[in-house]
Amino acid sequence: MSGKIVSTDDAPGAIGPYSQAVMANGFVFLSGQIPLDPATGQIVEGGIADQTRRVLENLKAVVEAAGSGLDKVVKTTVYLSDMNNFAEMNGIYAEYLGDHRPARATVEVARLPKDVLIEIDMIAMCR
Repeated sequence: MSGKIVSTDDAPGAIGPYSQAVMANGFVFLSGQIPLDPATGQIVEGGIADQTRRVLENLKAVVEAAGSGLDKVVKTTVYLSDMNNFAEMNGIYAEYLGDHRPARATVEVARLPKDVLIEIDMIAMCR
C-alpha cells in the first residue's frame, strides 16, 4: 500500500484488518471511530452527548498523531443509530469544530459496532 499508516495509543486500536488512519497524497484518511475509551477498551457510559464527545476525542487524537488537526478536516461522515439524536450530536460536533465547517454527510444506520449510538470518520489535509 502506498501511504503512511498512522497509529496512536491515545485512541482505540484497530480491531480488524484496517488502520486508525492512512496518510496519502497530502491527506489523512481516518477510519471510523466509535465511543470506546482507549484506556479501558470499554464503551463510554451515557447517551449521545457522551458518546459523541468520546468519538471526537478519539478522532482528534488520531488526526493529531498524523501531524494535522481538526482545523484541517475537509470531510466527515456521521453514522447515527437514531436520527432523533441529530440535534444533540450536532451541538457537540460544533463544539469541537468551532467555526471550521468541513463537508459532512449524516446518515441513520440500522446498527453500529457494539450497538453504539454513533460512529464518525474523517478526511483531513496534512499540515
